[in-house]
Amino acid sequence: MEKLDHIKSHLATLSQIGENEKNGFINLVSRYLSGEAQQIEWSKIQTPTDEVVVPYDTLAPLSDDPAETKKLLDKLVVLKLNGGLGTTMGCTGPKSVIEVRNGFTFLDLIVQQIENLNKKYGCNVPLVLMNSFNTHDDTLKIVDKYANSNIQIHTFNQSQYPRLVAEDFTPFPCKGQPGKDGWYPPGHGDVFPALMNSGKLATFLSQDKEYAFVANSDNLGAIVDLKILNHLVKNKNEYCMEVTPKTLADVKGGTLISYEGKVQLLEIAQVPDAHVNEFKSIEKFKIFNTNNLWLNLNAVKRLVEADALKMEIIPNPKEVEGTKVLQLETAAGAAIRFFDHAIGINVPRSRFLPVKATSDLLLVQSDLYTLVDGFVSRNSARANPENPSIELGPEFKKVSNFLSRFKTIPSIINLDSLTVTGDVWFGAGIVLKGKVKIAAKPGEKLEIPDGIVIENKEINGPGDLSS
Repeated sequence: MEKLDHIKSHLATLSQIGENEKNGFINLVSRYLSGEAQQIEWSKIQTPTDEVVVPYDTLAPLSDDPAETKKLLDKLVVLKLNGGLGTTMGCTGPKSVIEVRNGFTFLDLIVQQIENLNKKYGCNVPLVLMNSFNTHDDTLKIVDKYANSNIQIHTFNQSQYPRLVAEDFTPFPCKGQPGKDGWYPPGHGDVFPALMNSGKLATFLSQDKEYAFVANSDNLGAIVDLKILNHLVKNKNEYCMEVTPKTLADVKGGTLISYEGKVQLLEIAQVPDAHVNEFKSIEKFKIFNTNNLWLNLNAVKRLVEADALKMEIIPNPKEVEGTKVLQLETAAGAAIRFFDHAIGINVPRSRFLPVKATSDLLLVQSDLYTLVDGFVSRNSARANPENPSIELGPEFKKVSNFLSRFKTIPSIINLDSLTVTGDVWFGAGIVLKGKVKIAAKPGEKLEIPDGIVIENKEINGPGDLSS
């Protein structure tokens, strides 16, 4: 307990955060230090039945009566996790303001979708953004431009916790890092207490809202699904996690299991070393968590008040300017085991379309997708149900570089895979088909001319383009 007292005495000197956050942080650290990490007994893991992970095709059809649909939607709040910065893609602000398509950002598309719902059904679905201290100011500036739209936008901040110096567990801000680098947002598992502490939960409950649809702001597939909402309301499910069939690209994603009579999220970090390969196999664990979650708001209030949401703690070691620090985080998906009648729904892959890197941006900006009313949907002209696999070299990592290297995004409807390495520049109106590899020789610039069709070819220089 020495470490805990040491942290408490330093924490008392920090004026940047309030009592709620200090208490939440102490709670998290003391759980971490007590080593309560629950070991999964591998032999007890069971595959969930269709009652626990419901196949999407078995959901009841919706009523044709628009008044019924309005009644359903008036119970709903859409909450987007908006704490992430676009740093992996070379951007300094919130990731949600990266332009995705036709000059629209993630945030623009989300607002358009909800505006269309509200207009179509005469309902009032508010949009709620959970920001972090990193994204708060920038997001508010952007939200301003929607002041006159027919949608209420609420924002609140997730907690701000001090990073801990690894060698002696002193809060980093007390040890020479008073600026932003001394702090961190503790993962999206913080959505439950932060929603409550911000006063937003009380606001929504007073407006008779019952469910929140929670999703990452960079998942373009995470749109309101009335069949899911209808199912949860009818069956009184307090929590629902959307899962989707795993492909080889998703082998590290968390999966749902039945464990000691409860549905539970199993993450790769909890898997004993001897079973990691089994966890990654598509045969045994066929689904993974999309992080599209549906929460009953009354249940969230009950569980936060009872301090019952003790999700697994994810220790995230970092190095900041030469100092090794530790940040403790939790994930919202891990809360599934604390809710009553919690289920998964096995949804179509189209509901999972995250943009984590410029290779994903290439997919959603191409002719593989179309944009209507803020919804990005897949072009039915593509026969293959899987998306092409795309690997772009470091020259394409930043959004600005990526955009400057493509005069226009190539047609990729019939592409299986694309690998690009080196100093490559793309002209306009290019068509890529089958398996394409383009590798510029070190120190040489390779320009792909306008209007060329490349099918099942490896290109290492201008000479390969003509043949």
